[in-house]
Formats: sequence, C-alpha cells, structure tokens
Amino acid sequence: NSTFICLARNSAEPAMSASMTLYDTTLRDGEQAPGCSMNIEEKIEVAKQLERMKVDIIEAGFAISSPGDFESVKAIAGAVKDCTVASLARATKKDIDAAYEAVKGAADPRIHTFLATSPVHMKYKLKMTPEEVLDCTFKMVRYSKDYCSNVEFSAEDAMRSDPQFLARVVETAIKAGANVINIPDTVGYATPDEMYAMIQFLRDTVPNIDKVEISVHCHNDLGMAVANSLSAVKAGATQLECAVNGIGERAGNAALEELVMAVKTREKFFEATCNVDTTQIYRTSRMVYTIIGQVAPINKAIVGSNAFAHEAGIHQHGVMAEKTTYEIMSPESIGLLQNKMVLGKHSGRHAFESRLSELGYQLNAEELDRYFEEFKKLCDRKKAINDNDLEALVNNRTQINPVYKLVGFDVHTGNSASSTCVVRLEKDDEVLEEVSLGDGPIDAAYNAIDKIVGATSHTLENYSIHSVSEGQDALGEVIVKLKINDKTVTGRGLSTDVIESSILAYLNGINKLVEKW
Repeated sequence: NSTFICLARNSAEPAMSASMTLYDTTLRDGEQAPGCSMNIEEKIEVAKQLERMKVDIIEAGFAISSPGDFESVKAIAGAVKDCTVASLARATKKDIDAAYEAVKGAADPRIHTFLATSPVHMKYKLKMTPEEVLDCTFKMVRYSKDYCSNVEFSAEDAMRSDPQFLARVVETAIKAGANVINIPDTVGYATPDEMYAMIQFLRDTVPNIDKVEISVHCHNDLGMAVANSLSAVKAGATQLECAVNGIGERAGNAALEELVMAVKTREKFFEATCNVDTTQIYRTSRMVYTIIGQVAPINKAIVGSNAFAHEAGIHQHGVMAEKTTYEIMSPESIGLLQNKMVLGKHSGRHAFESRLSELGYQLNAEELDRYFEEFKKLCDRKKAINDNDLEALVNNRTQINPVYKLVGFDVHTGNSASSTCVVRLEKDDEVLEEVSLGDGPIDAAYNAIDKIVGATSHTLENYSIHSVSEGQDALGEVIVKLKINDKTVTGRGLSTDVIESSILAYLNGINKLVEKW
C-alpha cells in the first residue's frame, strides 16, 4: 500500500522534508490528569530532561490555575535555556497577564491563549455568539502580542467546529498577530481523514495562513491521537503537540515517543523530520512513569517491555538472521542499551560517574556524591549492579530535606498471628518511635508511621511493587499514592528489602503531604 501511495504522488522530484516542531505538554495537560500530579522539583527535573532531548517547546503549565502552578512555570522558565517555554491562558486579560509574568524570564517565552469555537462550547460554556468569539479572539491575541512576540492561538474543540467559521477565527487570530495557530481535537472525536481534510481546508481557505505555523493537539479518546497528528503532518501541519507516554486528560494526548519514532522511521513517507534526540526517549519515558507512579504497559509502543521482545520461534529465527525482518527500529535508537559494564563494591567513583555519563545522566558534584553513597550502600546488598539498578537509583530521587527520615524498623510477622512493626523516624534531630499491629508487615509499618506523624485524614489509594532488575537480590521499587482532600501525591521507595522499600515509599508520600498540610 505504501508503495502504491508513493507512486501515486505524481511528483517527478522527491519532496523536501519539512522540519517538525515538537511542542511538549507533559507538564501542563499531562500533569493535570488524575494521578499524574508532580511537585515543583519533579517538574523542573522533567523540563530539564525534555531540554536534553531537544524538544522545541515546553508548555510548563497553566499559570493562572494556582499559585503553585504559577511558581512552577516561572521556575521552569528560569531553568530552561535551549527551549521555548509556554504558559497556557484563557482568552482573558487576567489569564494572559499571569502567563506573561510566569514565562517572561524564559530565553524564548510564549503565550498560548485559547478560545472555543464549536457550537456546543460557544453556547453552553462560553455563552457567547460567534461574532463575540471573533471579537474576543482578535482583542486577546492582540493583547498577548503587546506582551510577547511569540503568541500561539488555539481554537478549542476545533474539530467539532463549523469549518467556515473556524476559518474566520483563524484568519482573525493571524491578523491580530498570532505566530502559531493550533487546531485541537480537544475531545478526541476526529478521524485521520477528517483531520487531513480540515488542515487542507484551512490552508486552501484562510488567505493569510502562510504567515503562521499550523499546529495540532490531538486527544486519544478513540485511540487515534497519534494517527490524527500524523495525518495532519501529511496535510501540511508543522507543529505537533504531545506528551511523554501520552499522559493527559481522560485517555490522554498523542504520545511524544510514538510521533517522533513514526516520523524518524517513516521520514520519506511523511516528508518530515524532527530534531529530537531519540536516544533520550526511553530515559525520559522511564523518568515520567517513575515520577507519576506508573509503569509502562508491556505492549506500549516504543517504550513497553515487549516493544523489542521476540518470543515466537519464527520471529526469533528471522531477527537472528537479519534484525530488520521483524525490527523496524533498533532498541539503541531510543536509548535502550544493553548492559556494557557491571559494577560492584570494588568499583570506584570514576567508573560510577563514567557509566552514568554513558547512560546520558548529567549530574553535578553534589548529586554525584549523593548517588555514589547510595551506590555503595547498594553494593553491600547486591553482588553486581547493572544499568537498570543505576537508572533506578538516579530516578528515585528523594527530597533534599524531608521532614521525617527513617532511622530503623523491626518487624515480626507470620501466618498465624497479626504482624507487628516498630518504626523509628527522625524529625528535627529527635528520634520518634511507635509500634503497631497490622494485616501483614507492611500494613503494620504504615500504621506505626501514621501514629508518629499524627496522620488521620489521608488515605492510601494505591500500592504497587515491581522488580527493577533480575535475580533474587533484585531491587524492588514500591510506588504508593496517598490522598488527602483533593490532593494526591506519589511516594516511591527503592531497596532490595521489599518491606524497607514499602516503608520508604510511604514515608516519601507522607513527607510530600506534610508540605501541603
């Protein structure tokens, strides 16, 4: 089929590949999804990794939504130097004021303002007439332009809008000074053919469309976010809005890693390229999953554990003879490397630092000291440390100054009586100790911690554990989600002892909740 399509293009000369702009909204649309919240340190960590991956634009947040979001957008704008940093804003002066104040310190700030254009949104949400929407679009884009030379306008719910009216809105936004026009499939309703037709219609209809970059922001409610985005590329869109691992509202956004690898793998078909460093994809995906307390589904495209696994005999035979029989891209292309070096307790700081550097981690001296100390502690428990262990150590970054620190614990458990756990925590140089019963050692430990911190109003929403590497001495990573009122936090713990990793995860979550109390 692809051969037929290529032959049917009726072009004597090969087309020039368009350079795609990658607009990442992991820290805004992704982070606002239930269960995906991040604190400011985690957001900065992700932003720096996105910068390292050479994403073009980072949408750092929705500055007006809360004081915390404003501060995180401002902090990211100050920390990132090689990417454009954007803040979302409704088409109101108050939102736009906050967005600019948050991003004005960025090397290249952008205001991203939006207004709905579909009949259902205009009637029931905005309570505005089409003419009022046109007037507001012009005024608020112009107002944004007075602040910032880089302005993006989004026609919310564009794919359920009347095409003729949408064309008028787009033309108006461009006249007001917008640099980028975004056509979102806000509710994931469109099909690839419809997306292609809409982009083509706007290019043919809007007289000043050549003055702006056309963007798309596709949601995955019907599982077509990536397909719709790529269809828009074929129609002439040059900016793709996406999120790492596809996280986002409801079923999520177009997945960054899938879009990037589709364009890289099928460059001639899409006649497009992008500047993303694909060798950072796997690391970025793991980082985001770890921070939000999730793991990739085993069949997740590009980054799932089965993405490059071959079990069927005929597949294994083909791959051994020639990898391209069943692999259209290599594991190395996304940064999934085979273990090149096994470290142990006799390994020095230089070997430790060198391997982390080879894995793509750029750490300062203070961080290296901290992780090397953790590495040495791990060496006392494990005979050999592989890359998965190293990455888990670095990704399991704990709070710099936690309120409560684990001093020690003692557990008594069996199958014929309730478990008992004694937990000792340190707070302000004072050691606090409590003992508690529980339905198993972990429940007992958590009850003892609750006694120490005096926590009664939070709930444990989720608990999960998985092995980081192989073998009986493998690191166990525990992820918990704790909720208090409407706030949910993720706690992570790492140890070869699953009870210790469970306690560390719970304590990590408690410390985050303490910050919010």
